[in-house]
Amino acid sequence: MASIDANPASGTRDFLPDDVGRRERAFDTIRSAFRSHGFDPLDTPAFERLEVLTGKYGEEGDQLIFKILRRGEHEASGEADLALRYDLTVPLARVVARYGSQLPMPFKRYHIAPVWRADRPGKGRYREFFQCDLDTVGSDSLVADASTIVAVADVLDRLGLSGFRVQLNSRRALAGLIEAYGIPGELESDALVALDKLDKIGAEGVARELTERGVATDAVEHLVADLGDDDLEGRVRERLAGNEAGRAGLAEVDEVLTLAGKLPGGSVGYAPVLARGLSYYTGPVFEVVHDDLAVTIAAGGRYDGLVGMFQGQDVPATGGSLGIERILLLLEQAAAGQVSAGADVLVTTMDDDGRADALALAGRLRTEGLRVDLYAGRGKLGKQLKYADRRGIPLAVIRGADERAAGTVAVKDLGSGEQATVDETALAEHLLRALGR
Repeated sequence: MASIDANPASGTRDFLPDDVGRRERAFDTIRSAFRSHGFDPLDTPAFERLEVLTGKYGEEGDQLIFKILRRGEHEASGEADLALRYDLTVPLARVVARYGSQLPMPFKRYHIAPVWRADRPGKGRYREFFQCDLDTVGSDSLVADASTIVAVADVLDRLGLSGFRVQLNSRRALAGLIEAYGIPGELESDALVALDKLDKIGAEGVARELTERGVATDAVEHLVADLGDDDLEGRVRERLAGNEAGRAGLAEVDEVLTLAGKLPGGSVGYAPVLARGLSYYTGPVFEVVHDDLAVTIAAGGRYDGLVGMFQGQDVPATGGSLGIERILLLLEQAAAGQVSAGADVLVTTMDDDGRADALALAGRLRTEGLRVDLYAGRGKLGKQLKYADRRGIPLAVIRGADERAAGTVAVKDLGSGEQATVDETALAEHLLRALGR
């Protein structure tokens, strides 16, 4: 029989217990932080109608949508009518359009779930990955934008990822900048797509792409000259001073900076050419980078027109998304070599006659709030203790025929190797004390 390749599909991963444990602890921290900022949970289907997703992510984003072919009698057509969700923001807009009358406004929600993109896999880049989003729908106040940034910063600080930088801009300021350079309005989206790649392709790369997209040579030259200036922010502020949209955008940026104030564990500042590639942004936009990982670990912005695509009436909205896969990579690097405890205590099974007693003992300990693993295999005590050590379990409970007859239990500290005999009525208290609780 031919063997089947056991590797996961390209761009996806299997998560072993330690990986899942690390991810779940991070998710628990994120949920706790989001709830503390007043955000409620929301969930949506893994796939949407294709028409719901297309046209929302820009020309490059739409190419990365994982489409689902028609099924049954329509399968031979090769056409798609559904798609795996690309992000969590567009599904939120659909939900608000569908259930808006049932939701409190402003509606503050968080959503932690997998999304899929037909992207080229690479380090920290996958085709299936989780996103952690928080959004406020129904508020046009910049307090909502600043609150998003503060909540994201709080999450990163709780996760122990100090040293991050929030880069802030406004799509209104960018629109004014494009106008100030004399780039026609019909080329604004193309220019922003190119500008958003500055960190990846450099000023000369941006210049080439702008030229290829039809931007006039003199506009490209002025833009590239400014990008190379030591005081880029100063040059951009000068460009925008005589442009109405640019001044309004700068005012947004400065107000959000003031409202956000000093962030726990990080900083926030104006990033004059930050564009964010998604086409639905309309106001302040931000990205978060970390000193130890030269990629974006969170991002977001205001998207006042997105919900209106579903109901014909614009609803103000703003939000952010954590790059949880990259964040988990940072956490993994920080925890390298550490073994997470699979349980507080291992209850061993010493002989066949004691199996029922071991099951009952494990159950009693769980009612006391202990995480208990009952050894389910067969083997001598040494093998069972090696199992506990491999799982990072600190304590082992040993109860053979002699202990059962005497009403006692032996407790072994797997770190120090010390062993104590404890009356079974005092076992839970002894274990909790040994665990420092």
